[in-house]
Amino acid sequence: MSTFLFAVSTGYPLFDAFLTILWVFLFVVWIFVLVLVIVDLFRSDDLSGWGKAGWLLVVLIFEVFGVLAYLIVRGRGMSGRTERRAQLEDERLRTYIRETAGASGSSGNTTDQLAKLADLRDRGVLTPDEFERQKNKILTVDPAEAMEAQHA
Repeated sequence: MSTFLFAVSTGYPLFDAFLTILWVFLFVVWIFVLVLVIVDLFRSDDLSGWGKAGWLLVVLIFEVFGVLAYLIVRGRGMSGRTERRAQLEDERLRTYIRETAGASGSSGNTTDQLAKLADLRDRGVLTPDEFERQKNKILTVDPAEAMEAQHA
């Protein structure tokens, strides 16, 4: 309502307001695409330094036509490079999580179990023979079970 009153009171027609909004939207999209192209250009492994410099000059000097040419010539490669980078980052994250969870989860769990068994032995709940059997169960874990516990 306030936009309508502003348009009526200032003599700025509503259609012109919509056109202004459209131009601002297109400008933001243009900046987004330009940044996307430049980022892809610098991340590209298959271009030499001179190739990157050449494309950058084309994109910056000829602007719209340079970006369109880049998207036409290297557009399919852009999506492939983005997908490979995302897969690589995903694999790095999964590896980090596995290593972190494996380092703290399995050894921490074993240590906690042994501490509880020692406490039960010290309090007289377990006999020394029972303590040794339970300790051997904890320390001799089947490797397949350990891998399943890590991935769960």
